[in-house]
Amino acid sequence: MKVLSVASEIYPLIKTGGLADVAGALPLALSGRGVAMRTLIPGYPAVKAALGTTRHLLHFEDLIGVPADVLEAKVAGLDLLVLDAPALFERASGPYLDTDGKDYSDNWRRFAALSRAGAEIAWGALGDWQPDLVHVHDWQTGLVPAYLRYGERPAVPSVMTIHNIAFQGNFSAAVFPALGLPPHAFAMEGVEYYGQVGYLKAGVQTAWAVSTVSPSYAEEILTPEFGMGLEGLLNRRAFDLHGIVNGIDVDVWNPATDSLIATNYKLTDLRNRKANKRAVERHFGLVEDDGPLFCVISRLTWQKGMDLVAAAADDIVAQGGKLAVLGSGDAELVAALQTAAARHPGRVAITVSYNEPLSHLMQAGSDAILIPSRFEPCGLTQLYGLRYGCVPVVSRTGGLNDTVIDANPAALAARSATGVSFGPVTLDNLKRAIRRTIRLYGDPKIWTEIQKQGMTSDVSWDKSAALYADLYSSLLPKGEY
Repeated sequence: MKVLSVASEIYPLIKTGGLADVAGALPLALSGRGVAMRTLIPGYPAVKAALGTTRHLLHFEDLIGVPADVLEAKVAGLDLLVLDAPALFERASGPYLDTDGKDYSDNWRRFAALSRAGAEIAWGALGDWQPDLVHVHDWQTGLVPAYLRYGERPAVPSVMTIHNIAFQGNFSAAVFPALGLPPHAFAMEGVEYYGQVGYLKAGVQTAWAVSTVSPSYAEEILTPEFGMGLEGLLNRRAFDLHGIVNGIDVDVWNPATDSLIATNYKLTDLRNRKANKRAVERHFGLVEDDGPLFCVISRLTWQKGMDLVAAAADDIVAQGGKLAVLGSGDAELVAALQTAAARHPGRVAITVSYNEPLSHLMQAGSDAILIPSRFEPCGLTQLYGLRYGCVPVVSRTGGLNDTVIDANPAALAARSATGVSFGPVTLDNLKRAIRRTIRLYGDPKIWTEIQKQGMTSDVSWDKSAALYADLYSSLLPKGEY
């Protein structure tokens, strides 16, 4: 089965969040299941710098107003198609935001071009390779199914995955004439969304199937609280909506072989984690003791509950704990966490950056990871925590709810607990969860059991890749695959 994936980022070339991890891991996970996936990505400077040998496959004289080429490359086992359009993607800042942290004013054109290129490839523009199905990710590629639906060419099945419905890619109706869609596409049943052009809405409306990244989130986005205005459309398409939880690359995230941590360890030698704990403490300038070390590895935003973490820092310290924070985000929340660190030198510290190697060390050395998200489509940091024996303390929402088993009395008795969960998401409930975590940590036998249960959890892509392969097959002519 030949599948074209279209994504705006992919690990290890370019990453701002979990979308990149999924785009990078899924092709490899599917390769053993009879699925050959090629991924179309934008030619950002970081991507082009990593390509090495390339082959020119296709030229567009006018792709939504600019010339562009498609290059073929293979990096880290991934079969890549790179949309080389310097006018759109040669930017000094990140994939979506300028140096002032604002959306690029031409994001509508940049990702319409990516989507149009994906549709043309789906229709056979490469000549010797045409996919059986197209899988697109988030609003940046939401126009691919729309182009396929309105293109008046042979139908190509498509799957639209929502990684975070809060980001929808809504633009002024003034851009519609430049998109190359027929006039009747600007309608409620097409790409129109409250008088604008909605890229995510277009994908949800026109894709053959819609998936999201956990079963719980698939249920949550059918409600006004989590649907962000798209719950009506999603309810109409509920039969075509699939919740498939993300996995992680268990070769990259493996404490037994990880070269980014201070000391490797296995399930049978958890005592070796202590060297990593000392390394985390030294990096953050924290007191070296045996009290519980909590960590946060996150975008520092309201969605992630970082205001609650800042407010709970005093409680952590008062109970003999420490807190190490890695991330960047909202200036006010960064300041609140820095203020907490200033109140508690040696007990609370923050590093404001994105640092992949440090995140590995923190998972290997911290005792618990705080993830009090107000909503969380899937989440990956709790999966890394499970894999590394860093006990997740999570809110009971989305993928967090699907992947962490709360250490309640019944789960502890059954020896199935893998973390601590709480809800609703309030400061008082977070504080109670932290106190409960510290009590559990105080019993080494119970704590070790929770760590081991987490480390033996299946957080790989195996099951989820099988579900995606089945979903793809269900959209193709019966008996073909």
